[in-house]
Amino acid sequence: MDDYPLLNLFWTMLWFFLWIMWLFLLFRVIMDIFRSDDLGGWAKAGWLILALVLPYLGVLIYVIARGKSMGKRDVQEAKERDAAFKAYIRDAAGTEGGGHRSGGHVDDLSKLADLKDKGAITEDEYQRAKSKLLV
Repeated sequence: MDDYPLLNLFWTMLWFFLWIMWLFLLFRVIMDIFRSDDLGGWAKAGWLILALVLPYLGVLIYVIARGKSMGKRDVQEAKERDAAFKAYIRDAAGTEGGGHRSGGHVDDLSKLADLKDKGAITEDEYQRAKSKLLV
């Protein structure tokens, strides 16, 4: 360890870290090439060949040329995922439009209780309707 100074170790770590960052950027560019809807097959093939044959220059050119649309696609995909997640939550919770359903069990039970209290239905009818709702 005496023949490898501490400063050289820091430089090695820095270059290794930059190389790993570049690899992440390369994979990100390749993923963006494939998910881009505005590129045709030949354009995708051309960008992919450029990014793989001349990796450093190809990635740099791609980020300069299509970096803005790359960010827009990221934002759009995040919005779509968020909307899908919110729709899943609404479906799982049994609500529509973010609020309670007008025909939800709680509302139906409260209407049944009101009808029973007003004498419009008997206790037996109330119990049968309640059991149907809770099943």
